[in-house]
Amino acid sequence: MTLAGLTLTLVALVTGGLIALQAPINAEAASRLGHPLAAATMSFCVGTMVLILLTAVFARHSHLGALKTMPLYMLIGGGLLGAIYVTVTLVLAPRIGVAAVMALGIAGQLFTALLIDRLGLFELLERGLSVGRVSGAVLVLVGALMVRLL
Repeated sequence: MTLAGLTLTLVALVTGGLIALQAPINAEAASRLGHPLAAATMSFCVGTMVLILLTAVFARHSHLGALKTMPLYMLIGGGLLGAIYVTVTLVLAPRIGVAAVMALGIAGQLFTALLIDRLGLFELLERGLSVGRVSGAVLVLVGALMVRLL
């Protein structure tokens, strides 16, 4: 692996750790605010403010006019799925534990990603299923179930 490849791998690993921090922080916010939706809304408001600032600084020349021609799933899909994910994780974290939520979430992401790859959805290259890829996903699922049940 090249240095650039190693760096990208480490960034992905650290970012995954940040996601694990998000669930218990949002769960505590839900407890203090009295409702999971209030905490999810707070989380998205803060995230939106940060993204507006980052866009203003780093992406001033974006093609925002393209919003008019984007399909509906692109306009609302990412935000809607993110809202569902954040809300569900902050509800589940106190009930089944952060490690179980993260492990099961990763397994779900992996199986969904394999399907997206196999079908070449969202204008991505189609990538076939192999014994190794499917076996790896099954091992992740087994590991996730072990984290949850053992």
